[in-house]
Amino acid sequence: MSGFEPRNLLSSCLLLLLGERPDHGYELVQRLRPLGITDGDTSTVYRTLRSLEHHGCLCSDWAPSGAGPARRIYRITAKGRAELLSWLGTLEETRRRLDYYMRRLAPLIENRRPAAEGAAREPDEDRSC
Repeated sequence: MSGFEPRNLLSSCLLLLLGERPDHGYELVQRLRPLGITDGDTSTVYRTLRSLEHHGCLCSDWAPSGAGPARRIYRITAKGRAELLSWLGTLEETRRRLDYYMRRLAPLIENRRPAAEGAAREPDEDRSC
């Protein structure tokens, strides 16, 4: 299941959150926000939870709720913990590649500071495209 693609990042984040503690879908949606997963499409979160459960990374059962109907509580399995650990290598490699990219980008950004108001501008290199 691993492989860094944006669609897989949600799976990794859900495994992380459920590795910290079991939870139900609505609360998981809230807990995703600090991780930058804020697309607001809760149906994607629930589809991903079902997929992770189908692949044996999660299990779920119904638990009574103090307010309202019972809620499905998701828990990470041993297979899910193994999948979460496999993400460590994937994310470390992604970070290494991004760091390399940023090091190469930095000189280009430093050389393209905005010209002071009224100062002569350098010719636009991209104008020929």
